[in-house]
Amino acid sequence: MDTYALLVASALTSGTVLALAALGLLINEKVGIVNLGAEGMMLCSAIAGFATVVHTGSTVLGFISGMVVGAVLAAIFGFLVIWLNTNQFATGLALTLFGTGFSAFVGTSYVQATVPDRDQFAIPFLSEIPLFGNAFFKHHPLVYITIFLALVLIWFFYHTRSGLVLRSIGESPESAHALGYKVRLIRLMAVVAGGVLCGLAGAYLSIIYNSLWVEGMVAGKGWIALALTTFATWRPARILLGAYLFGGVTMLQFHLQGIGVDIPSQLLIMLPYVATIVVLVLISRNPMWIKVNMPASLGKPFYPGS
Repeated sequence: MDTYALLVASALTSGTVLALAALGLLINEKVGIVNLGAEGMMLCSAIAGFATVVHTGSTVLGFISGMVVGAVLAAIFGFLVIWLNTNQFATGLALTLFGTGFSAFVGTSYVQATVPDRDQFAIPFLSEIPLFGNAFFKHHPLVYITIFLALVLIWFFYHTRSGLVLRSIGESPESAHALGYKVRLIRLMAVVAGGVLCGLAGAYLSIIYNSLWVEGMVAGKGWIALALTTFATWRPARILLGAYLFGGVTMLQFHLQGIGVDIPSQLLIMLPYVATIVVLVLISRNPMWIKVNMPASLGKPFYPGS
């Protein structure tokens, strides 16, 4: 039974990286912006957060550093695609390529570095419950903050005026502009907010999840997070569920190896990406379902006054 509890705990920990990044990308897409640069932002934030912790010993400062880097890169991306009307897809890919190369260059001197040992977190009393305690109540606070954040986004998108305005911009920026809303500014703010969450995901990956820096350590998680938004049909609760599902698939490879299952390691490493492809293929079988849930202006440029 402890093995299953460990698998569930690992899925929650691994899924938190995907959930944070996917929620950030969801905010972007709710206003009609597709950001393919999540991988690059996460890598730059990962090395920024890790380097900060190495030099200061403060995990909090590391998280802040990662979020600031994510916000800055997202702001640059937003300025290019919202004000200069550059192609969203090409600009996002350029951001990923930049982040991959820049993080590798900056991180060269941190490959052998280590962060200070961190305290083990546990919720009093609940963590002592057999099976459930190990599975659900011994995680870093950011795991629980991520769940709370998803609930906040549900409330924000569907129960507040600001959320309604944001979603209306994703559906028809021309109509929102005609009503007097500053579409470009709101889009930029949403893009920066998404960058903050992607930056937090990258910092969490290097500081807490792995506690080290390795070149390219995000390893496709930014792309999986992007796919999660479609998998979840642009709904925060489903993103959370999907993130933990993919996190469980990712960790399953290690548990199968641990119990002696004789499967080539290369096939096990492929599991998360195969699962992503399978899910997207299944969803694509019903284009109408995607069309109904997808923001109507997703990926389309907006020209004020046109």
